[in-house]
Amino acid sequence: MARPAMGRSDDIAFDATIRAAAPHQKKRKEERQENGVAFSIKKDDLQRKVRVRLTANLVIFVVDASWSMAVAERMSATKGAILSLLTDAYQRRDRVGLVVFQKDRANLVLPPTNSVQLAQRALKDIPVGGKTPLSAGLFLAHEVVRREKLSHPDVLPLLIVLTDGAGNVSMTGDIPPQEEAHRLADKIAEDEIRTVVINMEHQAFDQGLAQSLADHLNAPCYSLSELKAENLYRAVRAEMEQ
Repeated sequence: MARPAMGRSDDIAFDATIRAAAPHQKKRKEERQENGVAFSIKKDDLQRKVRVRLTANLVIFVVDASWSMAVAERMSATKGAILSLLTDAYQRRDRVGLVVFQKDRANLVLPPTNSVQLAQRALKDIPVGGKTPLSAGLFLAHEVVRREKLSHPDVLPLLIVLTDGAGNVSMTGDIPPQEEAHRLADKIAEDEIRTVVINMEHQAFDQGLAQSLADHLNAPCYSLSELKAENLYRAVRAEMEQ
């Protein structure tokens, strides 16, 4: 890509400059003959390169690690997807992080990074079990994005929330857990943070809680046919490319 140089002579796009000058060569024939040149380029023909700046993605996985039949499968798929995203992050400035919520709190297991080695170490042992502090997970993920936006204003955040949408632990104790989670989801939506909900509830038992959470987040809600690293990775990449 190129645009008129407007008097500047740095970072000239030579191919675009030649294309801009080409239509004028017939009327510059005498000038070319006088100067002994085969091709005449004027100052107004000069074109400068337009540097396309790759915008960095910030992908934060927010994963329910409370006791469930599929918690091991869930964590395995998430780890695989994170490592796959980091493997091709060198092409951009993308970074990936992981928030895990279980028992009575949420933890930033993997602070945003583009290092496969750091991720492998951080993801080795992840605590699981206990209740489902969904609101704590949403709150921490929101805080991580807020901090990252302060230091990297041009970053494009994307939250990937893996949950059945059923929170049963309140952060304050003053508001019912589900209502508290929905209020935090509303705040994330107000801040225009792109989010995707991956519904972890089995289809036979689905009460629509994940969809309800997605509605508050103003986000799509997906149910993957198989929760495998490759499928999760593809779903995230598709969202990043929109």
